[in-house]
Amino acid sequence: MKETVINMLTQAREKYCDMPYVCQKLGPGEGMWKEWSFGEVDRESDLFAAALIKKGFRPGESIALLSEGRYNWVIAEFGILKARCCSVPLSSKLKEGEIPFRLNHSESKGVIVSEYTFEQVLLMKEKLDRTPFYIVLSDDTDLTDQLGARFGLTEGEDFIRYADFITAGEDCFREVEGELLSRIESIDEKDTVTISYTSGTTGNPKGIMLTHRNYWVNSHDAVKVVQIPEGVGSLIILPLDHSFAHTVGIYISLLRGLSMSFIDNRGGGMAALRNLTGNLRERNPYFLLTVPALSGNFMKKMKEGIASQSPFVQKIFESGLKWGIRINGNGFNRTPLSDRILGFFPYKLASLLIFPKLRQVFGDSLQFCVGGGALLEIKQQEFYRAIGLPVYQGYGLTEAAPIICANSPEKAKFGSSGVILPSIECRIMEDENGECPPGKAGEIVIRGGNVMKGYFKNPEATAEVLKGEWLWTGDLGYRDQDGFLVVTGRAKALLISADGEKYSPEEIEEAVMNASDLVDQIMVYNDMRKYTVGLIVLNGGSVAKLVKEKGIANAGELLKAVHDSIYSFKGEGRISPLWVPSTFALIEEPFSEDQGLINSTLKLVRHRVVDYYKERIEGMYGGDEGTDFFNEKNLNAVEKFLK
Repeated sequence: MKETVINMLTQAREKYCDMPYVCQKLGPGEGMWKEWSFGEVDRESDLFAAALIKKGFRPGESIALLSEGRYNWVIAEFGILKARCCSVPLSSKLKEGEIPFRLNHSESKGVIVSEYTFEQVLLMKEKLDRTPFYIVLSDDTDLTDQLGARFGLTEGEDFIRYADFITAGEDCFREVEGELLSRIESIDEKDTVTISYTSGTTGNPKGIMLTHRNYWVNSHDAVKVVQIPEGVGSLIILPLDHSFAHTVGIYISLLRGLSMSFIDNRGGGMAALRNLTGNLRERNPYFLLTVPALSGNFMKKMKEGIASQSPFVQKIFESGLKWGIRINGNGFNRTPLSDRILGFFPYKLASLLIFPKLRQVFGDSLQFCVGGGALLEIKQQEFYRAIGLPVYQGYGLTEAAPIICANSPEKAKFGSSGVILPSIECRIMEDENGECPPGKAGEIVIRGGNVMKGYFKNPEATAEVLKGEWLWTGDLGYRDQDGFLVVTGRAKALLISADGEKYSPEEIEEAVMNASDLVDQIMVYNDMRKYTVGLIVLNGGSVAKLVKEKGIANAGELLKAVHDSIYSFKGEGRISPLWVPSTFALIEEPFSEDQGLINSTLKLVRHRVVDYYKERIEGMYGGDEGTDFFNEKNLNAVEKFLK
């Protein structure tokens, strides 16, 4: 049997036919949860594929998915693949200006949208190279009719609602059944399943091509490392375009008969956040996929809840947590017997009286969480393990479909990203010619069936990271003495927000440099923080010229002028507010090759800059500088230009 996603679905239908696969809350008001079985998803995706064929979609054509996670998102993707087309999952958080490039570059002939993203795409339709066919994953006829009339669209020709598209598939099924079966049978393991866009070093995102075999191999590997019982469920909190949620929520579920419920997003993103706690109690997941920002927020609320209790309860909690952390150690190596004896009573008492109540926020069935998207700090791992709800850190990237290694209930160690998946070969490279000795950090390089085909229409970028069969991840790490992979930094240094969203720093840096002649060098930074910051070296000549032309006489006035110049790029509207630096630190000494902060080609060695200016960076996250650019250190930095 060919190693394809569709064959995975076929096997799941045969083995778990009537078991629930995808679940969603529907109806007015509180609504009710509706489940679709593996058999129903398989049958309905046949109809979706039939309608695509009747509409004229040909093998190899791309269809974008721009929607929040929901049951028919999954059905639509399987329908796309059965028609032997390619799925282009896009983030529903994209700004309007970020959408056209992705749709144009991927050559998407169709766009599947929700009621919340339809208008967003239509506002950009004049910037599209082709007029796509829109499929709306909603039955809100009033909204779609209004948008159709507003933008001059004809229902049936230019757009259609999901339910009507499925009906069209039923009507034409016999007519196109032969073609559909032929396309399914001709699916090749090397066919592209998804083109997933991530940020590139030049500012334009790169389209990562993942094949049927990539997903097959990664899914089968993952269930060997993280052994999940058949038929249990999860609540999908992360968006489905997120590679971690995409692989686990859609494909790994096929292998274990897992039931995936989607967070109730009726009303949009803010409504989804409000519904989270209630949905957890209603669906009682066995495991969760999470990101550090989310688990960190839950941890904070738990501690705030304890702080509102009596001193007696607080004491039990604090003593139990302290001893729980001490007894569990690093989660792998056995702690001294003396610690286990001394801490037995306070830990046991808290485990009986306090910790179960804390866990109830996640429902009654949750056994563990798996963290992805960004590195999970050790203090969170220690806290959750102590209260009896471990969060297991994993590591991967979209180019690897995406899981490379993971901790699990069977084997885990705090501070590490876990063990390498069984079919993946991993090397830690000093450079292109040699591996690092044991325990020394270098670039993580992997080879395996999960490694992407390449970047869509970008052979140059592909050649930079794919060397032979080896994927150079751009991430730094080492293997410890127990065989765990420890990720220490990012050679590529993509910005990563607290919730795991990623963005290329070069686009922001280029925008600042293009807009301001006062800036000589810049590095923006965000490593799982609440906001982005910048390190800036000023161009002395340009600043001196400004002082003379404007007659600036004091440091405060000059610093304000520097600030206005740096942020003048914001008027272009290219950069999402999430990534615009909230503040900056003026560095008086240029980044130089002598310091090791730039290489021989004058490119920033980002992780070295971070280490070198660690104190200044931390100062912008609540230290003596904080988010206010108007601080003593920046004033001192511009003072010299007034002399």
